[in-house]
Amino acid sequence: MDALNGMILEFTAKLEEQISARAVLVNRDLFSEVGLKPDQTLPAHMIFITRGREGIEEIEKDPVVEGIITIPDVNVTRLSQMKIAIIKGMTEGKFVKGDKLICLTGIQRLGYIDSIFVIDVESEFEVLASQDISDFFHGVHPEVFEAILNISLELAAQGREGRPVGTIFVIGDHEKVLQLSRQMIINPFMGYPEEERNVMDRDLRDTIKEFSALDGAFVVREDGVLMTAGRHLNVALESGKEFPKGLGSRHISAAGVTNVTDAIAIVVSESTGTVRIFRKGRIFVDIEKALV
Repeated sequence: MDALNGMILEFTAKLEEQISARAVLVNRDLFSEVGLKPDQTLPAHMIFITRGREGIEEIEKDPVVEGIITIPDVNVTRLSQMKIAIIKGMTEGKFVKGDKLICLTGIQRLGYIDSIFVIDVESEFEVLASQDISDFFHGVHPEVFEAILNISLELAAQGREGRPVGTIFVIGDHEKVLQLSRQMIINPFMGYPEEERNVMDRDLRDTIKEFSALDGAFVVREDGVLMTAGRHLNVALESGKEFPKGLGSRHISAAGVTNVTDAIAIVVSESTGTVRIFRKGRIFVDIEKALV
């Protein structure tokens, strides 16, 4: 590790203690080798963020690393990388409402940390002000949420056959969601056994991406079974409910359906490539695509 990274980590260790941070999230790509030296002044609770699982066994052996969070290898901003890691950490029970997290990022090709910022979980993820994290994911299996988030991020970053796509995934409370929607096309998943239409099956993901070009929403049962695609959501957002300007019909539909059900919705914006997660009629977080 070079001298600059060492000085930044030493400062971060002091900041961690002063603000009682739950953890320090570090972009693993900034280091050419694992070898953090125990005799250096390091943060007490370091969690490495990695893209994919390559070399993860070696990192896990390092005594100064408290944990590892893997994120998809997709083209999003550095802040969005940290948001993805924090969301995954929440689903795994690593972070809770009220935690403060210090994030260290930089440009991989330069190989050093150039940014430090602090995220307050409750204020960054505004919807948590009125509910606990466990309530947020209530009714949806965390691994299913993660699988669909990964698919959404890949669609946002890569599109489909080079073309941008926009779509909605509605997860959980499927019976009520189906009651509040109508089929726009023949259900492409009708007649298939449940084990052949579960988002946890990686062989199905290309099929999901192909159907993302269809108008309408995917409806996903809490255990990952795809109920349908091409579904029109017949739910309008409550009159007078605050909603950011400039967002289109997909986002309004996602806000509307999550406002009257216990579902979580993930929207991929066709125009910007931003992925937004909705719960209780509000945006939980937005994840922005990096500019190329």
